[in-house]
Amino acid sequence: MDTPEVLSTSARTLHTLPEDDVDLAAMREWVGALLRDMSEDVRLDVLLVCTELASNAYEHAEGPRAVRVQRHTDFVRVEVDDHTPAELPQLGQSRLGASRGRGLLLISRLSRCWGTREFIGGKTIWAEVNA
Repeated sequence: MDTPEVLSTSARTLHTLPEDDVDLAAMREWVGALLRDMSEDVRLDVLLVCTELASNAYEHAEGPRAVRVQRHTDFVRVEVDDHTPAELPQLGQSRLGASRGRGLLLISRLSRCWGTREFIGGKTIWAEVNA
């Protein structure tokens, strides 16, 4: 995989997640390279948010799936698209059991804000991490 350029302020880029082979390590490597000039604390927070959002897209939704990272002067916005519009996430709840559902709790603690946006045939879950 080619190393992406460091994102400049307000730059945005897209990473399509594989359909059959869940490869979150490759996504984390991609995001880490994009944000390599940021402080380690911010980079690690963004990586955790990306991992949780992408994991949820695999566990709770249909593909295709994609991750977008947008860097602004004072925050990084992460967006994950999937193609299951009817199932919006609920903080602290999971259809997979009582021991699950903590991912969005982590995201809500690490992010300055998060939310959902529906589009025809799918949805975007997004979060913004202070830089």
